[in-house]
Amino acid sequence: MKRLNRRQFLKAGAVGAGAALLGSAGGFGSKALAALPTYTGVTYLTPGYKDLHPPMIGFVDQLKKHADLFKVDFFDSGTLIKADEQTAALRAGTIHFMFHTSSYITRTFPILGITGLPSLCDHLYTHGERMDMETPLWKLINDVLAKDNTFMLTSGGAVLEPEYIWSGAKQVASLADLKGRRVRIVSFEAEEVLKPYGVAGARIPSSELYLAVQRGTVDAVVANIGTIMGRKIYEQVKYCYKLPITAFSISIFLLKDRWDKMPDKVKAAFWDAAKWYEKNSAPIVNQKFYPEQYWPQIEKAGIKTFKPTDKELKDFEEKSQPVWAWWKKQVGEEIGQKAIDLALGRK
Repeated sequence: MKRLNRRQFLKAGAVGAGAALLGSAGGFGSKALAALPTYTGVTYLTPGYKDLHPPMIGFVDQLKKHADLFKVDFFDSGTLIKADEQTAALRAGTIHFMFHTSSYITRTFPILGITGLPSLCDHLYTHGERMDMETPLWKLINDVLAKDNTFMLTSGGAVLEPEYIWSGAKQVASLADLKGRRVRIVSFEAEEVLKPYGVAGARIPSSELYLAVQRGTVDAVVANIGTIMGRKIYEQVKYCYKLPITAFSISIFLLKDRWDKMPDKVKAAFWDAAKWYEKNSAPIVNQKFYPEQYWPQIEKAGIKTFKPTDKELKDFEEKSQPVWAWWKKQVGEEIGQKAIDLALGRK
């Protein structure tokens, strides 16, 4: 069957709804009902993300093993739905599941900010198992997301290696160098923690980042190494200041009511595929792919790295505490503190 492009798909969604109603009342209704359902999934990430893209395809391949139960149509690279449109498309029912970067949607779902709280994110990076499916933290996140009719099937096994500060002509090699710099930041948590250092934040999607750096729209970039490599930003930057600013997970989301209504066998297929993804996504990427593939390439590209001093790390940790307090107000003091305690392994 020929795949639809984005415009055709959105148009077909409206037409298809009417056709379904006609089919149920017309002569071909029983045949339409007998057809296998199709589950449509999306990601804005491209195959250029050699770290993150393969596990996504692996998840889809796991689903496709159940061809007797349903069909899967998967679109990457934002070819169907752009990054900022994914949540709206999920809510509208034009897609059924999505991979999304947690830092992109903390405004919509503030509870996901737990994945990127400055300094705290390092604990989830080191102890990714604390976010695994069925853990207390996973359950707490889903209890909150359920209020927005959203279900996080899996967080992908951990947050990815923290985001550092990458710069070009205007070198950033210390906290002092940040003053007056215009920096690309995605998450609000990262933006808040950098404000005291005199940073002007700019929210730029990764798909537009290369040109933004090339044209000098921003002086530096807060990004994970996967973004630097996947979007070829390494061609435009010269320095990496390895201060762990924030982090993110690549999670799988569905509508909560749609998940609840899935047939048991279909739900089991998605669950098993998510378990596979959880084992083969962040844990493999963090522990093997980055140290064996990407960091050697960064070194070969001539990018100079700087590690923060103990004094800078302590200062950054102190500056992080107001952000934690700010975030807890967004999600509710009790829920926020419980999430922090779970992320730190206190419960």
